Amino acid sequence: MIVIGLYILSTIGIGFYISKKASTNLQAYFLGGKTIPWWALGVSNASGMFDITGTMWLVSMCFVYGLKSAWLPWIWPIFNQVFLMVYLSVWLRRSNVMTGAEWLRTRFGDGKGIQMAHAVIVIFALVSAIGFISYAFKGIGKFAIIFFPWDLSPDTYAMIIFACTALYVIKGGMYSVVFTEILQFVIMTVAAIAVGVIAMNAVSPEALNAAIPNGWKDIFFSWEMDLDWTGVIDTVNQKISSDGFELFGLFFMMMLFKGVLSSMAGPVPNYDMQRILATKSPKEAAKMSGLVSLVMFFPRYMMVAGLTILALVFLGPEIQAKGEVFDFEQILPYAIDNFIPIGLTGLLIAGLLAAFMSSFAATVNAAPAYFVNDVYKRYINPNAEDKVYVKMSYLVSFLLIAIGVGFGTMISSINDIMQWIFGALFGGYAASNLLKWHWWRFNAYGYFWGMMSGLIASLILPIVFPEIQPLYAFPYLLAAGVIGSFAGSLLTDAEPDDVLMSFYSKVRPWGFWGPIKEKVLAQDSEFKVNKDFPRDMFNIGVGMIWQISLVVMPIYLVIREMDLMFYAFMVAAFTSLILKKNWYDKLED
Repeated sequence: MIVIGLYILSTIGIGFYISKKASTNLQAYFLGGKTIPWWALGVSNASGMFDITGTMWLVSMCFVYGLKSAWLPWIWPIFNQVFLMVYLSVWLRRSNVMTGAEWLRTRFGDGKGIQMAHAVIVIFALVSAIGFISYAFKGIGKFAIIFFPWDLSPDTYAMIIFACTALYVIKGGMYSVVFTEILQFVIMTVAAIAVGVIAMNAVSPEALNAAIPNGWKDIFFSWEMDLDWTGVIDTVNQKISSDGFELFGLFFMMMLFKGVLSSMAGPVPNYDMQRILATKSPKEAAKMSGLVSLVMFFPRYMMVAGLTILALVFLGPEIQAKGEVFDFEQILPYAIDNFIPIGLTGLLIAGLLAAFMSSFAATVNAAPAYFVNDVYKRYINPNAEDKVYVKMSYLVSFLLIAIGVGFGTMISSINDIMQWIFGALFGGYAASNLLKWHWWRFNAYGYFWGMMSGLIASLILPIVFPEIQPLYAFPYLLAAGVIGSFAGSLLTDAEPDDVLMSFYSKVRPWGFWGPIKEKVLAQDSEFKVNKDFPRDMFNIGVGMIWQISLVVMPIYLVIREMDLMFYAFMVAAFTSLILKKNWYDKLED
């Protein structure tokens, strides 16, 4: 408890110490003045993704599905980082704005439709932030009740930890978030690797093999999951059935289909986008996005695999003996409490709290920018002093946390809200945001109606069809967004040529820009047209293989499948060499 208390006090202290620098103006508060090094932003971004709630979910998935769980983060999709590093971070950073809503002006200008487009992206940013806060709230409560000595409910623990985290985030802005997240990432990495090493020493390959069903170590799959836990832990079969993953081939194709389209749409308006906009240049934005995958997976999956095999060998027989339905989301805190040495437990709990605080801090820092910069400053109080806007950011942050906590108290499962956020809500985002990059005729009205159609569908579907798996709802959400996007665009006028030409010449996207490209070339015959589509798509394919190899390598290490780990390492090395030659060496601003 002393280690945890010192850690929390130190992070709050950092936030207050640098709050004076952060409160200079909105750009300093939300983007760190665009002076923070790209590697620091990359580590910060990785730390923000190393969240406790997501880690609890990953451990539960690894326990149930084994190596096949390496594919499940594609539901988010985790490979969106590959799309960002290859080309989208460069495109986004060239806009030189503060938020995704402000970016819309570079794409659609200042016509009548832009106000509607602004409104809908602000609504989406705030709704998704509330969803993330609720997700974090549920996870930290389930985690804390195992370790803290007081007889409090999970929600009460969550409220206390939220209050401590909110102090430094709201006060310190982006500077506080980034520099505390670097500290948090170091703590989390040390703790995660230590867990993996402890598990390797405590669990022999023979003991693990006796605790898992056939196929648990196979990363590849057929049409069906083909994992039968009967006689090992019978209730896991019920978990697989309730998750809806039995037809894993179909599920995988849906993840890939949804993931590619969502990734091409670009980052949603959250902390990931905020880190990209905070970099010093487009080239640094791409390097920052690439660094996230490079530094995040090894320590995170060392811990995930370590806690999983400890739980399988030592907790599995207890679950089987009781014959009761087990809350698999409790595996992570239960394994730490029962199988990790006392000397490391304090550091690990502090590290996991760091992971929670990172993701929570990043969300709370990013979302208020959309209301303060794009609504309050633009329409309500455009001539206020910078300090007024920063104070308004404090207020909006507090209100978002309060609303998120309210929703969090009504949710029973991490998996339910995780799948709703990534499967349904983000599914409604895809159509409009894919078209905005790649089709010249798409306009602000199309953006508004596409976003509204997708957002409304994502909110209604869980109510009308409560049994539908969120990922399988994606085609319906996509269809709603496509209909709204095309109808809104084609029933209204195109954006002015000067707006489209300015966007095209500044961002230089590839896609269906033929008429605008010809007009830009007519004005500037030396304009460099982007012909990188084939190279970008090749690099994305290589990058996805590179990324999955980084995921499975630490899992194979912890379960001591050394031959498979070596093969994964060779794949990672080979794909890294290709990306160095065909992506990194060819980056340009």
